Amino acid sequence: MKYTDMAITVSDLNRYIKDKIADDEYLNNVLIKGEISNFKNHYTGHMYFTLKDEKSLIKCIMFKSYATKLTFMPKDGMKVMILGGVSVFERDGVYQIYVRTMQEDGLGDLYTKYQELKLRLEKQGLFDENHKISIPLMPKVIGVLTSQTGSVIKDIINVSTRRNPNVYIKLLPVPVQGEGAAEKIAEGIEFMNRNKLADVLILARGGGSLEDLWPFNEEIVANSIYHSEIPIISAVGHETDFTIADFVADLRAPTPSAAAELAVPHIYEIKKKIITYQDRLKIALVKKVEFMKLRYEKCMSNSIFKEPLRKVNDNYLKIDGYLKQMENSIKEKQEKEKTKYLELVAKLDALSPLKTLYRGYSITEKNGNIVKSKEELEKGDLIKIRFIDGEKQAMVK
Repeated sequence: MKYTDMAITVSDLNRYIKDKIADDEYLNNVLIKGEISNFKNHYTGHMYFTLKDEKSLIKCIMFKSYATKLTFMPKDGMKVMILGGVSVFERDGVYQIYVRTMQEDGLGDLYTKYQELKLRLEKQGLFDENHKISIPLMPKVIGVLTSQTGSVIKDIINVSTRRNPNVYIKLLPVPVQGEGAAEKIAEGIEFMNRNKLADVLILARGGGSLEDLWPFNEEIVANSIYHSEIPIISAVGHETDFTIADFVADLRAPTPSAAAELAVPHIYEIKKKIITYQDRLKIALVKKVEFMKLRYEKCMSNSIFKEPLRKVNDNYLKIDGYLKQMENSIKEKQEKEKTKYLELVAKLDALSPLKTLYRGYSITEKNGNIVKSKEELEKGDLIKIRFIDGEKQAMVK
């Protein structure tokens, strides 16, 4: 392989670096202090400037949507604290800070409090992925906790009903900013759970500064989300805004509209899937029928179906063969035993005392016992003499 084949383009490298930085959670929500220089308030409403300290500097941009919320006009030499995310401008290959909020002072303590709480809750396991609940596929009731005024609830209703007109949305109005808002949000979550009022909850509000979003960084809200039995989608602020609620929630949406899209499946897509499944089922059934038909034809072509008694007759032949073998074995055994019997009879006959009688000898008995010696007889004893053709009684004289 040539070295030229391994080379990548400048655009590829810049895009790779941009993606790497985008994946870094810390760089997406970083708080920096420094001095403004080269400030330019563009006619489009965007603000371009450089933030520097004694040793370094970094380019910054604050878009109009955020710049309009500033309570002061930045200028060169002003010391500020900014909250934003680092990203790469691909065209020029430079990284810069996209500023979401800016304060002359007072923001540092709040951000430190945010980081400390985030670290503590993470150690307690409130961000654990294993604890998160899956969002139901077809929820019937969507619970929404947000302000009853403003565009957030309207966006959620519009997106939800457009995707599925049959979905039912329950709004529980809660303050999303200011003192006491965190307690009201926590109470709302607990109320929805206690009364089982929804299949999924959307916790939402529009964008704002760190102070504006602070109720969603309170520990009481984090605990309520963590202990909720109803799955919760957090949609707080804009895509670049991150709150404690986002980390604890079962799912984070970049915007309230996106939360509605995540919670409510598009009815057209569901119908399309059902039609696809129906078509696949029909095809599968046709294939199954064809397969079973082939199996049936194969079975019917088997000889067992063409000649059902053939197997029985073959077994009859086997049984006849076994019986013939048994008969032959029995006859053979009988012949052997008969021959052995005759041999034993011949041997026994040869030893029989009757053979002696055939040769002219006789057997003398006294009181049923054979007399073997003359000493066993006395004068006057009655004896029995056995001949080959019978017996005679006698007396010893």
